[in-house]
Amino acid sequence: MRVVMFDKFFHDFYFGIVEKEGYKLILEGLGNTLFISLCALIIGAVLGTVVAIVKISKSKNVFMVLLKLLCSLYTTIIRGTPILVQLLLAHFAIFPAIYKNAPIVLTAIIVFGINSGAYVSEVIRSGILAVDKGQTEAGRTLGLSSFKTMRLIVLPQAIKNILPALGNEFIALIKETSIVAYIGIRDLTRAAQQITGKTYEFFAPYITVSIVYLMIVIGLTQLLGLFERRLRKSDNR
Repeated sequence: MRVVMFDKFFHDFYFGIVEKEGYKLILEGLGNTLFISLCALIIGAVLGTVVAIVKISKSKNVFMVLLKLLCSLYTTIIRGTPILVQLLLAHFAIFPAIYKNAPIVLTAIIVFGINSGAYVSEVIRSGILAVDKGQTEAGRTLGLSSFKTMRLIVLPQAIKNILPALGNEFIALIKETSIVAYIGIRDLTRAAQQITGKTYEFFAPYITVSIVYLMIVIGLTQLLGLFERRLRKSDNR
C-alpha cells in the first residue's frame, strides 16, 4: 500500500512539477512570497517602531495625545480584524478609490506591512519597557535629548531583546502571505493551485509547496538561532 502511494506521488510529482514545468510556477511563487514578506516586514518594523514610541511617550502635548489615540485605534482595528478581510477590502474597495491601477503586489505589500506594524509595535513597546529606566536617566544625564537617548541607548538594547520575536513575525508573514492568491498574485499557494488545474492532481503539488514552506521556516529558524547565540556571546564578553 505504501509503495503504491509513493509511486503515485513520484509519478504525479514528475508529471506536474517536471514534465508540465510546474517548477517554474513554484519558483515564481517563491520569489513573490519572499518579496512581499520582506517588504512587508520592513514597512511593519518602521511603522511599528514609530507607533511604539508614540504610545509610550509621556508628552502631554495635544498633538501627541491625539496621535496616541490614533495609534491605539490603529492597533485595535488591525489586530481585531482578519488579515484576509483587510486584504480584500483594500483590493476591491480602498485602492480602486485611491489608485485605480495600483499593482496588486503593491496592494499586498502595503496591507501586510500595515498589519505587521500593529503586531510589531506591541513587540517593540514591550522591548522598550523592558529596558531599565536607569539607561534613559543616564542618557539624559549625559545631556542627550529624549530622541537621541531613545535612538542611541534604549532602542539598540530593546531590539536585541525582541530579535527572536521579530524573527517569528517574519516567519508568520511568510505563511500568512498564502492568502494573496485570493487577489490573483502567484505565490506558492497559487502556484500549487495552477499546477493542480493543469494536472487535476492535488496531492503532489500541495505536498511540494508545503515542503518548500517548511524548508523556508526551518532555514529562518536556524538563522535566527545563530543570531541569538551570537548576541548571547557578545553579552558575556
